Formats: sequence, structure tokens, C-alpha cells
Amino acid sequence: MGVPPKTTSLRYGDQQPEDMEPKQIKEGYLVKKGTVLNSWKVVWVVLSEDGVEFFKRKTDDASKGMIPLKGAVLTSPCQDFSKRTFVFKLRTAKNQDHYFQASHLEERESWVKDIKRVITCLQGDRKFTRKSTRRSIRLPDTINLSELYILMRDQEDGVKELKLEKEKRVYNHCFTGGTVVDWLISKDKARNRHEALMLATGLLTEGFLQPAGDMSKEAVEGGAESAVLDDPDALYYFADSGFFCEGYSSDEDVILKEEFRGNIIKQGCLLKQGHRRKNWNVRKFILRDDPAYIHYYDPTKVDENPLGSIHLRGSVITAVEFVPEAKRYDVEGNLFEIITSDDTHYFLQATTPEERKEWIKAIHTVSKTGK
Repeated sequence: MGVPPKTTSLRYGDQQPEDMEPKQIKEGYLVKKGTVLNSWKVVWVVLSEDGVEFFKRKTDDASKGMIPLKGAVLTSPCQDFSKRTFVFKLRTAKNQDHYFQASHLEERESWVKDIKRVITCLQGDRKFTRKSTRRSIRLPDTINLSELYILMRDQEDGVKELKLEKEKRVYNHCFTGGTVVDWLISKDKARNRHEALMLATGLLTEGFLQPAGDMSKEAVEGGAESAVLDDPDALYYFADSGFFCEGYSSDEDVILKEEFRGNIIKQGCLLKQGHRRKNWNVRKFILRDDPAYIHYYDPTKVDENPLGSIHLRGSVITAVEFVPEAKRYDVEGNLFEIITSDDTHYFLQATTPEERKEWIKAIHTVSKTGK
């Protein structure tokens, strides 16, 4: 089975003969909404100088479809799906809509930036060249919610995440609606509290902020004039934070929630081998530092509960060249293995050698430092 050519060592902006294939610019896993059915599925996406091509699997020769980018319009953030975050939409010149979902904010912004550059170059009949990303984040006249969210998540100067107790429940990694309003005004992002609430509501609608308690959830469902409440009892959290809520219940619940207490160190999609059938599926992985856990999810689902978790304390992480009992289709290259302290083996595949190296380094560090 053939493998699509990789994008390593590309030099953007090089001139090519007209009869050569369009140059590939970017590739990776994304979740795509079906054009006929409403199901969302993981696809391997390749961005070239004239369009976006998507494959059922990374190793497939034939693509499932091609989206021409000449005359296309990209919308990000896309607010068409209230329960899905990090979605962007491509509308072709023939008014066909295609929806893609990234696994986290930085991944979506990377795809959006490159696709916009391709569209701009096609409009001016120019070759794609990658611009420098060294620029300060400054909100334009039309508010960019993605950039505003990045500012709010800043560890030093952003909105502070706290552990708060309300009605016999403890909310970790959260903040109040009033805190968001105060921060927006203090950073000159809003002139008054009413304007700040409008901005906060936009962040909530897009999915950057999530309601954490009963009061904030009722407001979102239409029980209040504003979706975000300027109230010390209305709690919210960042969509990609380590938020969890625990009540005074059993010891088992406390132990389970403890897994999610750590800070997120790294996240993204990897190919994972199943333990029973030995088949391979794309999973979204979130690595947390203390306690040392990596959780994996079905990237097509909205459900916040993970499919499984790996306790990394005392684990061994190594690069491997092959996987025993590999089935369904051949998996080659960029493989690595996690062997836990209880001798459970997990086999994973990154998309590039660089990505494999980054994951191994991050997991190794967490396994040594986290409890």
C-alpha cells in the first residue's frame, strides 16, 4: 500500500515547473464532518498549494476528497456547533461547506494560518511562502477571540485559575464570571462591564470558556439575560484546562478525579494500538504532570470522559521500529512504546520523527517528576 509523500525538508516559495504536482505544505490528523451524514470522523489531511485533500488513513493512496481553495472562504472560530470546540469552516467557491475540528487551540490556529496564506496566494496567483510568526499578539478592531483566549491563558498575566468551594462541592482550575469581567476591563479589552460581558459571552459561545456550576449552566441554557454572569457565585473554566469538580462522596471518586489535577504539558492526536483486537485507531492524548497521567479520548466525540488513562510514574518510554501483532493494516515509522510500572505495554505512532521525539521527551520527564 502506498504512502503519501511527506512534507519534511520542504522549502516554501521555490519555483516549480507547471507540470509538477502542487507542493505539500502541511499534513496531520483532523476530525471532519461528513458532507452527507452528520457524523464526525478522523481523517488524514494534506494541505497543498491549491487545496485540502483528506484520506481515510495516513497510509492510503487514494483520497476521500479534495477541497479546492481558490475562491474559498475560511471561518475561524466557527460557531455552528455549540458543543464542539476548535472548529473551522471552509466554504468553496461553489458554496460547499466543509467543517474540520482540531484537538486543541494551537493546532487549529496553525492550520488556519497556513490555509489562509494559501487562499491569499491563489487570489494573487503567487506561490505559497511562510511568513515569520514573530509578532506580538494585539487585538484588532474586530475582536479575535482566539487571540483573546491566548492572553487570558497566560500563566503570569492572564486570568488566575483557583480552587473554589461552593455548596459542598470543590471546583478545581476555575474562576468566577466577575473575575473574567474585571480582567477584561483591567487589560483595556473592554470599556465597561456590559462590554466585557459581551466579550465573555462570545468566548463562551465559541467554547473557549465552559460553565462549571449550576448557576452558570442555567444562565447558558437561557435562564439569565446574559450567558455569562457577572457574579462571584457563577463559575467557569478554560476548555483545555485541568478542570474537575469533586463532591464529598466516596474515596474512589476522589482518587479518580485526582488524575486530572495536573497541568496539561502536551496534547494532540496519535495512532494507538488496541489491547484486545490489536487494531489501530487515532486517539487524542492529553499529558498531565502531577500526578503523572496521560489520558486518551475519541477525538470525534463531545464526551469529556476519557477512554482510558495511563499512570506514568516509573514508566519506561522508548522508540521502537516495529510492533508485535500489528493487524488491520501495516504501521511503520515513528513508533514508540510505553511500559508502565505494572508491565503493561502501550504502542503509539506519531506522525513525524520530530513529533515522536517530542512526545518521548515529554512523557519521560513527567514519568520521573510526577507522582
